[in-house]
Amino acid sequence: MEMPAPNSMVLSAKPQIVARLRMVLPPDAVIEDAAETRAYECDALTAYRCPPLAVVLPRTTAEVSDVLRICHEEGVPVVPRGSGTSLAGGALPTADCVILGVARMTAVLETDYDNRFIRVQSGRTNLSVTGAVEADGFFYAPDPSSQLACAIAGNIAMNSGGAHCLKYGVTTNNLLGVTLVQMDGTVLEIGGAHMDAGGLDLLGVICGSEGQLGVVTEATLRILPKPEGARPVLVGFDSNEVAGECVSDIIKAGVLPVAIEFMDRPCIEATEAFAKAGYPNCEALLIIEVEGSPAEIDEQLALIKTIALRHNPVEFREAADEDQAKRIWLGRKSAFGAMGQINDYMCLDGTIPVSSLPYVLRRIAEMSKEIGLDVANVFHAGDGNMHPLILFDANKPGDLERCEALGADILRLCVEVGGCLTGEHGVGIEKRDLMGVQFAPDDLEAQLWVKDVFDPKWLLNPAKVFPLVVTASRRAA
Repeated sequence: MEMPAPNSMVLSAKPQIVARLRMVLPPDAVIEDAAETRAYECDALTAYRCPPLAVVLPRTTAEVSDVLRICHEEGVPVVPRGSGTSLAGGALPTADCVILGVARMTAVLETDYDNRFIRVQSGRTNLSVTGAVEADGFFYAPDPSSQLACAIAGNIAMNSGGAHCLKYGVTTNNLLGVTLVQMDGTVLEIGGAHMDAGGLDLLGVICGSEGQLGVVTEATLRILPKPEGARPVLVGFDSNEVAGECVSDIIKAGVLPVAIEFMDRPCIEATEAFAKAGYPNCEALLIIEVEGSPAEIDEQLALIKTIALRHNPVEFREAADEDQAKRIWLGRKSAFGAMGQINDYMCLDGTIPVSSLPYVLRRIAEMSKEIGLDVANVFHAGDGNMHPLILFDANKPGDLERCEALGADILRLCVEVGGCLTGEHGVGIEKRDLMGVQFAPDDLEAQLWVKDVFDPKWLLNPAKVFPLVVTASRRAA
């Protein structure tokens, strides 16, 4: 995958740039040693690596503003970084860039239970937001699989979702406001604790913008009262297609579970070896969770069971208690780690209409066989957010290239059936050359105009989202 050549003038001016950064940051907040910057040379898309010019770890919005102002004046590209869990290369450095990490910005700034919001610094991890309010009976709804480690900054950048997004929505549905620092150091307050701000929906522009427009340092998030109760069921099937048909029928019936998760045989077998969750011997399984009062739960699960039985499941298992509920979820929560134990893999996240699940799953199996690489499927079936895991050998010449080619074909398939390139991982470097598959030239040009307004010098998160030829021409202008 091609990356832009580093700016030699920036590289030669490194001592001056680092010296200026040290003037506005504490001594431990600037990292320039080559051995230490290697910790930041990639994110979770580990196939591509590039050590940065330097790394800064500010603790406040004011420090972030100072860093960006200096880099703007020096013409130095900046790559914002949360926890580095991006699966699309969203935090991949260039050799002439400064990594701006928010990992030390973890404070809870305000909690308001009456108005149901919490304001946090953006380096706080997703799960720890719920941890800050759960003793008082509240929770933060978005729950990506990496929620133990991923930062709110990255969740906002990629508009992340999670298993429970079917009912509660993704990050944009739970984000009320942000503090955003532009590339020139200007600090903006967008949105706030109220439901809808007046004027243009800039919050909607920022959420999902992948660090192209500014650095989010604080976020006001919606928190919700914990439901009265929740109960999952596990349903096994003889084929991926039948499981997909069951998902489609549940949605068509008007039932709104809090989550519908899908796993196929390769993923089931890997998670069983890894986590021993006690899953059935089947080709595919669904984990379906509903919540509410005991009567509401019973009513919803009765309807789901009726629908599932029409598809002749191998097993229908309803959690009888909290321990059984945790075991049903254990394998799903362990899936990505389990697959990593047996193979290198690339995880995609194209999104499709739920009605297309049977067809898309069949085509993925056919495409996998044609190119000779196995694919494991584990994803948020309720909203059609696919997560095919393409297995390959990183040490085998040509395997990565074949993997990327298959991934591109799968993403094209998602767009063909009426879906899109990404549901929550973002475009990053992984999908930037496929943007023309989903967007017409005029659509792309409109997005470029937005980038021009917020970051006229095109210094923020270079070489991401837009095809390199477009990025190069914009920066030259």
